[in-house]
Order: sequence, then C-alpha cells, then structure tokens
Amino acid sequence: MPSTTAITVSQLSCLVGLPGAPVIIDVRIDEDFDADPRLLPAAIRRDFKTVSTWAPDFAGKPVVVVCQKGLKLSQGVAAWLRHEGIPAESLEGGFEAWREADGLLVSTDKLPPRDEKGRTVWVTRSRPKVDRIACPWLIRRFVDPHAVFLFVEAAEVPAVADRFQAVPFDIDNVFWSHRGERCTFDTMIEEFGLESAALDRLAAIVRAADTARLDLVPQAAGFLAASLGLSRMFRDDLEQLEAGMLLYDAFFRWCRDASEETHNWPSAGKPS
Repeated sequence: MPSTTAITVSQLSCLVGLPGAPVIIDVRIDEDFDADPRLLPAAIRRDFKTVSTWAPDFAGKPVVVVCQKGLKLSQGVAAWLRHEGIPAESLEGGFEAWREADGLLVSTDKLPPRDEKGRTVWVTRSRPKVDRIACPWLIRRFVDPHAVFLFVEAAEVPAVADRFQAVPFDIDNVFWSHRGERCTFDTMIEEFGLESAALDRLAAIVRAADTARLDLVPQAAGFLAASLGLSRMFRDDLEQLEAGMLLYDAFFRWCRDASEETHNWPSAGKPS
C-alpha cells in the first residue's frame, strides 16, 4: 500500500521548479552532506536535532524532508512537523534515491554567503528586460526561494555589492555574467549544475532574445516581445520581476511538458 506520509522521487520531480513546489528541507547528517554537498533544487539545510525550534518557520507550507536514505531522520522530522500542523512528507529513498534517478542537484560550492535571515543577496542593473529577469527566476525556483534582488543604477552595482555584501550579476567583469555568446542565465545553469532538457531549452530561448539572435529558436521573438512589454508596464523593477516570474513559469512548463504539442483551428466539416 502506498505511503500516505511519503512522496516518491517521480512525484517530487514533477513539482520541482514550479511556483507551488513544496519547501524541501535537507536534514542529512554532516558526514553524509560533506560526502556529497549538493542539494535538491531550492532545498535548505536544517539540523534534525533542533526541529522543535525551527518547525514554526514553515507553518502553512507544504514540506518535503530529505535525509540520506529516507528512513529515521526524514520520517521523524516529517512526523514532528505534522505534529505542529505542517503538511510534511519524507522523500522515499532519500537523497540516494534522488541521485540514482538523476534528479537535479544544485552545486553548493558556488552558492553565495547568506545574510542574517538565511537569504542570498544579489544586485544588478535596474530596468531589467530578459537576462535580469531570467536569472532571478532561476535562483528563486531552483536555488534560493527567498533570495533578495537589488536593482540599482549600472554605475553603482559594484559599490552596492561591496557595501551590502551582495553578489553582482549580469554586468561586465564579474563571475556571474555573459561568457562568449552565452548569457548570464547560461552561466548560472552551468555553475549550479542545473543542466536538464527543459532548462537547456529555456536557456536557448533566453539567449536568443537577450543577444538579438532571434533566428536561433522560433520562440525567441515572442519571448522578447513579452519581455519588452512587461518592461513598459511596470515602473517598479520588483513589480516587474514578480510579473516576469509568471512568464518564465509558463515558458518553463512549455519547455518541460508541452514543446511537442501543437494547436490548430479544426478543418471545415470536421468535429472540433
């Protein structure tokens, strides 16, 4: 009989990267984490021994708990969270099952330091169009759901990065930027180890729209038009980012689930 308190790898894979994805909490012991210091997408690390202290942080949120093999640690933490009224499941087979199924894993060696609230902080040029919406979308959906993004005048990005311990991106002469013909979105996918069919397909669309090479993929022109339209609709960069998240969510779902689907008006005389 299927477990009512666990989620399978295939079930969780369908939720990763979506706006309604559960919070993923990694409770592996330090020895297991040090042996493979990668994380499931958007996962956060917590100490299982102090679950009673941090459990209230996740009130009202669906949670999936991951330990090494999906046994005592994740099941115990999930049970404790359910005791606190939090809908929580453990991952069947744990980290090992996810890894064996070739699930996406985020390389943590490139993760920036977190602030006092546990968030990564990033800074880039104001008035984003394509790449500067794409990168925050990728970070929030696959790396750090609570990441902070600061949009400032281009000339002030380095100084703001220094004064506010923020990571600069999509400007010249920084680590997180264009590399040759590839844009910053490509760089982040590569450095975080997020290569996958869906994200690679989305990256091609972003690259084509961001570098004025609309002939690379058929979707590029429409994607650029939508991105530029959003930039005209919002004066506030953060409001534009929130609206842009939906655009990228939709294109990601198309890249993952609907790229082979077509639509046409029914021919005359044929039932619809």
